[in-house]
Amino acid sequence: MREIFEEVFENQPLDPTEAARRAVRPNLRKRFYKDATAGEAGEGGFPVLLDGKPVRTPARRPLAAPNRALAEAIAAEWNAQGEAIDPARMPLTRLANAIIDAVALNPAPVADEIAKYLGSDLVCYRVEGPEGLVARQAEIWDPVLAFARDVLDARFVRVAGVMFAAQPASAIAAARGHIPQDPWRLGAVSSITTLTGSALIALALAKGATSAETAWSAAHLDDDWQMAQWGRDELALQRRAFRRGDFDAAATVLAMTQ
Repeated sequence: MREIFEEVFENQPLDPTEAARRAVRPNLRKRFYKDATAGEAGEGGFPVLLDGKPVRTPARRPLAAPNRALAEAIAAEWNAQGEAIDPARMPLTRLANAIIDAVALNPAPVADEIAKYLGSDLVCYRVEGPEGLVARQAEIWDPVLAFARDVLDARFVRVAGVMFAAQPASAIAAARGHIPQDPWRLGAVSSITTLTGSALIALALAKGATSAETAWSAAHLDDDWQMAQWGRDELALQRRAFRRGDFDAAATVLAMTQ
């Protein structure tokens, strides 16, 4: 079973856009198990079991979660599979693989990458027109900056236009101090940061200062505005739907590891 499991997720892309591209013509493995469950806690946490047998990540580490609820959520993805196993429909398992095989072993570069986003965070860059979009950005994004100021003690500066402007080093340092150290929460914040383009949105979600739905909407404010003016972009919406699965998986990890 281990070898089959590894082949199912072997070389699965972590980037959601690349994953969506590959998922157009997936080479799927036939389902080889009846039931997925969460086992009793062991050295690596609560293992995910297929027909009572522990399984492993692509790097051959135990697939186990830090608590039973999260292990059961991962097992639910496996139980939801049909005759074939489709990794594209298992975002929580893919995230768990990434956390166990990469983040937990080398967390520093992950935190560094999140910190890079703080230097040019999405919510800091504001359009100069039209007035409706200016007002909408202020309505949705100003509360994120207020969260950074009041909760993180980080005062970020709004920037007009798209040209890069350096943020205060004190703000970046203060916000960086709130990047989670726990590998599961760190991996979740990293995923949300990449998917939204905003480390501040990710940290607000991690701190419980916003809901997943509000965070997702805030990240797509500009796109939604454009589609409201010029019509729906169905291809873009399909890609967004795939990314939403990854986002929800990361939000689930944050909700279950508080």
